[in-house]
Amino acid sequence: MPTILITGGSRGIGAELVQQYAADGWDVIATARSDSDLKELDGMDNVTAMELDVAKPDSVAAFIDGIGDRPIDVFLNSAGVYGPRTPERDGWMDVLEINVVVAPTLLAEKLKPNVAASEKKVMAVVTSRMGSIGDNGGGGSIPYRSSKAAVNAAWKSLSIDWKDDGIAIVMLHPGWVKTDMGGDNAQIDTKTSVDGLRDRIAETDLSNTGRFVAYDGATIEW
Repeated sequence: MPTILITGGSRGIGAELVQQYAADGWDVIATARSDSDLKELDGMDNVTAMELDVAKPDSVAAFIDGIGDRPIDVFLNSAGVYGPRTPERDGWMDVLEINVVVAPTLLAEKLKPNVAASEKKVMAVVTSRMGSIGDNGGGGSIPYRSSKAAVNAAWKSLSIDWKDDGIAIVMLHPGWVKTDMGGDNAQIDTKTSVDGLRDRIAETDLSNTGRFVAYDGATIEW
């Protein structure tokens, strides 16, 4: 069966992704930070739990060493934070580091050989419609919005740079989901979101690499 690596696999959308892919027989590598989360993930069939704290360089290095040269069919970055709702330097920089620099983009760079060695060769990042500049009619949440706009720009470039390597890339809006981040007033549950996200990942190939698309298939303007 194919192998999928899911960061942030212990809660919210990430946890639902892990559960669904594992239930379908995929070999799932799921990352988490706490010992309790790692223990819970490791107790699931078809799931290998690996510690990863993207805010700690030593943790990232140990994680990459642990992956070795194992082929990874799909690298799916689900990890992310919301951060402060108003601009504040330290908090804003933390959001950019986690949502743009380390977890999605530098990790993608490090995992490129693993994905290129696989059969499916797909990378996906869970971003947000809030990263759309053209669709921003509400303002606010500047740190989060800017981080998602930035990761969209970075991964759009990866989709161009790595097309000749056979790697297809997709940027995914999961919808407004009932999670700790999305809140109880959100529009959809994690199952609805993940059902759609999996469809979008399954249809991703070199003919449509570089899309910014919602879980339900709607194209989102940049």
